[in-house]
Amino acid sequence: MFLDLIIYPVIAVLLLVLLAASLRILREYDRAVVFTLGRFTGVKGPGLIILIPFIQQMVRVDTRTLVLDVPSQDVISQDNVSVQVNAVIYFRVVDASKSVIQVENYMQATSQIAQTTLRSVLGKHELDEMLSERDKLNNDIQEILDNQTDSWGIKIANVEIKHVDIDESMVRAIAKQAEAERVRRAKIINAEGEQQAAQKLVEAAEVLSSIPEAMQLRYLSTLQDIAGENSSTIVFPFPVDMASTLQSFLKGGQLRTDS
Repeated sequence: MFLDLIIYPVIAVLLLVLLAASLRILREYDRAVVFTLGRFTGVKGPGLIILIPFIQQMVRVDTRTLVLDVPSQDVISQDNVSVQVNAVIYFRVVDASKSVIQVENYMQATSQIAQTTLRSVLGKHELDEMLSERDKLNNDIQEILDNQTDSWGIKIANVEIKHVDIDESMVRAIAKQAEAERVRRAKIINAEGEQQAAQKLVEAAEVLSSIPEAMQLRYLSTLQDIAGENSSTIVFPFPVDMASTLQSFLKGGQLRTDS
């Protein structure tokens, strides 16, 4: 009787301990990769799950989107410019079993492969492309990382290049280059304006030459504009055709005199 009073409470305590060890509560974003005697037997969760103590073990995996800050990397661009680039990667686990079985530490593995890919991709582009085509570079890096981490059960959601740090001397050189580019564009725009103006003047001359009276009306309009400016100067238009006739007359008289 005395032994029964001791054994039953001990058995009850052991059962409670085993029950507590076999129960697990997983949050909505957690998954349990279960191993039975060392062999993978499935993924459980979320909610309440039951494990056989000492026979089954689990590895908890977070399926939320994780943020990985890629440390600053020294990159030499295709045009031999040394820059320091850092980025941030957003990814999540889509296959909990692969993230545990296929790779030892998926966080560290993703970080290392992200650093290598960042240097490899940016090294194939020139500095101007790094500064002006970040969206394209982000997509290229994301695509490469997504293909490499797919076998680990990881999905790369987004890649963003945060900073491209350039040496101060190179910054001054880029500023001079930008200034020269603006001067070049200004000269081109000015030349294009002159070309368009000349073309319009030719078209206007063709219209005026088709009707002789139109040129005379243009003369009168110009005189009206000058008179309206309170100027004491009087301008008389001299027709160009008259000048041509006079010049021909003078040349003809000179030839007769020489003869």
